[in-house]
Amino acid sequence: MITKLKRLPPIHALSAFEAVARHGSFSSAAEELHLSQSAVSKQVRTLEKHTRSPVFRRHARGIELTSTGTALLQEIQPALAQLSSGIERIRQRHDANTVNVIATHAVSHYWLFPKVIAFNREHPDITVSIQSDNAISPAVINEYDFGIIFGRGGWPGLDVQPLFAERVYPVCRSDLELPELQTLADLKELPLIELDSSAWDCIDWVDWFAHFNEEYTPRPHSLKFNQVSLSYRAALEGLGVSLGWDFMVAQAISEGRLRRVGEFVYDSGKYDFLVHGIKEPLKPAAQTFKEWLS
Repeated sequence: MITKLKRLPPIHALSAFEAVARHGSFSSAAEELHLSQSAVSKQVRTLEKHTRSPVFRRHARGIELTSTGTALLQEIQPALAQLSSGIERIRQRHDANTVNVIATHAVSHYWLFPKVIAFNREHPDITVSIQSDNAISPAVINEYDFGIIFGRGGWPGLDVQPLFAERVYPVCRSDLELPELQTLADLKELPLIELDSSAWDCIDWVDWFAHFNEEYTPRPHSLKFNQVSLSYRAALEGLGVSLGWDFMVAQAISEGRLRRVGEFVYDSGKYDFLVHGIKEPLKPAAQTFKEWLS
């Protein structure tokens, strides 16, 4: 159901107000918007007619937001930012030489970014734009040329290409001194860096041990993070043993910055997939990128 927009102020009035509020100055806002100061003032007056209340209080030292202006700014800044980024994504979708990809923070940083650098060396005429967002879902993929999403595949309306399997194993800094590890019981006695995955779909130590039919209860005062990237960083700093996702830690292991702890590996059977909508054919630049990744 589409909500009918009633009595919406002109977008130019909203953007002028936002710029003045952000700069605290009509002249600075006019410079940013490439308008005269009087034009910006006119746009703000137009907005005040819609709100039926002043949005700025003018005094000798300058301007300040009224209570109405403060409330309005809180409402429109996120909306204008979302509108701006949405228009930019649409522009990039139709830019023949730009490929935009959305992925989680960890995948963007540890897996995708190095590959984009390598791709750019071979295809300097194609720009790959990365949108990093942990809230990625199949529903937003059609706003981009590609998405990288985690699961078992089979999403309606999407073409899927597996990129890498989920393989999770314990890691620590290479020079961290630990007792000899023989069993999973030995692993439980080590300083494990906990991962709080309550807000998102991710394996934690409880899940990891359960895969091997082992019960595990975190220690009350263990170091804990809510992002795999923070847990990874803690391991690099030598703070203990972290769960390591192969796509994140493989390079650090090959470079000798991290080492595996034991030989236990949790293969979940899930993958990260390169996905795109099937309603429209891929533009040539996107097809080139897809083939290069495969």
